[in-house]
Order: sequence, then structure tokens, then C-alpha cells
Amino acid sequence: MSGAFLRLLEVTKRFDERSVIDSVSLELGEGQAMALLGPSGCGKTTLLRLIAGLETPDDGEIWIAGQKVAAKRRNTVPPRGRNIGFVFQDLALWPHLTVAGNLDFVLRSQQWEKRTRKARIEEVLRMVHMFPHADKYPSQLSGGEQQRVAIARALVARSQLLLLDEPLSNLDSDLKSTLLEELSVLQRQLNLTTLYVTHDQSEATSFADTIVRMKNGRIGEIVVSDQSKLNASAKAILMTCEE
Repeated sequence: MSGAFLRLLEVTKRFDERSVIDSVSLELGEGQAMALLGPSGCGKTTLLRLIAGLETPDDGEIWIAGQKVAAKRRNTVPPRGRNIGFVFQDLALWPHLTVAGNLDFVLRSQQWEKRTRKARIEEVLRMVHMFPHADKYPSQLSGGEQQRVAIARALVARSQLLLLDEPLSNLDSDLKSTLLEELSVLQRQLNLTTLYVTHDQSEATSFADTIVRMKNGRIGEIVVSDQSKLNASAKAILMTCEE
């Protein structure tokens, strides 16, 4: 068995007889950041949803941390049991809960003790520079602040795997650049195994160790980081492989 932290084996997903994901095999090592790059409709988001357990593969297997979490037409581990943090494209913050409340909901659902929850929420909100806004509601925050809260919520339960679906797509270029750098720093400091979906090549090359281009539900090109430059600039160089 491979030592990869995340492993997909010939995963296929069909909707109305159409293969949205077509025999995808993929490996991601612990602590690595991978970007899925491609146009809308190529299967990137569906692949994230399969990994998270929000969809079930029609064929193939998905393994996380040495455990098989999904196989043909069944999830062997439910979403809650996969220890995954997910940042959705629309953020999906709960509007009736405060910033702290959004994070507390996640911890309560995983049965963290109250005293531990409070300390962990403060720790993570300070990490993303949002602790002064802990008692505000999402509607009282700017777009960038909401994004930071969504990231904090994904991290608060000490997730092993972080899934990011077009997390910066609705932000202006300056704010996007700032948050992307902050996210890159967090990913490295916390040694997070991360899968980042985007259609923006500059985001992918700035953030990821490895980039996978997707087209029509299949893996196309591979992007491999220049390891000698990674710590200094977190840039990547493109290497193509045969489809």
C-alpha cells in the first residue's frame, strides 16, 4: 500500500449516465499542498465532494491516512469521521451564529469539552487575525473577513486534510494576494495536507507544491514544484506528462 496521505484509485462518478469524474487516480503526501486547476465543469468540485464524503463514487476507492473511506457505491467512513476541513466557494457560514459561534458549532458536533472549545476558538481566531470580531455575525463582516472565518472554521477541529473550493474567487486582486499568502503561511506552519481547487493558474502556482490540471473529468497535465525555490517563494514550475 502506498504511503500517500490521500489516495484515489480509479475513482469514477456519474450523473445521468455522464462521467463527471472518469477513472481518476491521485496521490497526495502528508503536509503537501496540491492544486486542482481547470475550467468550470471539469470535475474539480465533484472530486472534492467525493473526498469529503458528500458524494459517493460509482467506481474506485478513496483512502485517507491509511483508511479506506469510500469504495464502489458506498462510503465506508461518513463525512464526520474523515477529519476534513472544507472551505466552500460560497463560504457557507451560518448567518444566525456569531464568528465564534460558527467555530463552536463544529467543536460541539465533535463533542469537545466547553473549556477546551473556548481556548481552541480563541487560538484559531487569533491565527487568522479575527479574534477582535469573535462576537460579530457574518453579515457584519467584509468579504475578506468572512473568508478568514471560513478558513478558521475549517481548521478549528484540527483537521488532517483541508479542502478549498475556489476560496478566493469573489475577492479583488489585492485582497486575494494578501489572503493567499496568509493561507500559504498557515499551510506550511501547520503542515496541513491541502487540496486547493481553482481556475486561476497564478493562484495555483503561488500556493501549491504540486498542480494537477483537469479536463473533462480526467487528469491531464501535472505541475511539480521546484523544491529548491519552494521555501523562498512558494512558486512552481510546469512539467507536463502524457495523458
